[in-house]
Amino acid sequence: MRAKVLNLNGEIFEEIELPELFKEEFRPDIIKRAVLAIQSHKRQPYGTSPLAGIDYAWENWGPGYGYARVPRIKHGSRAVVVPQAVGGRRAHPPKVERKWKEKINKKERKKALRSAIAATANPEIVRARNHLFEGDLPKIVVDEFESLKRTKDVIEVFKAIGVYADVERAKETKRFRAGKGKMRGRRYVMKKSVLVVVSNDNGILKAVRNLPGVDGVIVKDLNVELLAPGCIAGRLTVWTKSAIDYLRGWLC
Repeated sequence: MRAKVLNLNGEIFEEIELPELFKEEFRPDIIKRAVLAIQSHKRQPYGTSPLAGIDYAWENWGPGYGYARVPRIKHGSRAVVVPQAVGGRRAHPPKVERKWKEKINKKERKKALRSAIAATANPEIVRARNHLFEGDLPKIVVDEFESLKRTKDVIEVFKAIGVYADVERAKETKRFRAGKGKMRGRRYVMKKSVLVVVSNDNGILKAVRNLPGVDGVIVKDLNVELLAPGCIAGRLTVWTKSAIDYLRGWLC
């Protein structure tokens, strides 16, 4: 399986043989398991106070009043403490000791990553995520791309290789988040766009981070969540030639 390497002007520079992992079988089920396992490690434990629902001055009226013999708040008649009463404590509240982290086998995790990488070279899978691009996949550029330090230079390269339309698509999807997340530092949401994978950061990661929906990562730090946002594989990805070379013999 061969692929074209493009220069910064979008012209064919050379052709290379892709690593074997680009022939990996597409397994969306394993990819989803791997993404959920990564996301589970970001969960922050939460729970109720140990005294929640029971920190009351209460008394039991006892028999002879025609009322249920449950704990009632002093100087009042409201039932408290017991879970079966209206206004009582919760029977099984969230516990801080709950383990949120999910586990996944090493072989499954590696297979998920190989499958997600291979999906970036399949035009049908990439278009199913509504990405916009021109030409063939995968998109591979020369290593000079890693030395770009200005966002406007990255935009020119994206236009030349035919992926900038997807950045504009992501920009148009920016909107207010529904729900209380607006008050918690997550006011806006936006669709994901291009993923830039390089072997060395010579300024490129800072140059791409301001583009709408664009993420940048060094190839050794690549994970399934970046390649399959929302558990859906097929993210439009731009590789550098040295990043592709790094994949040879990797994850075997």
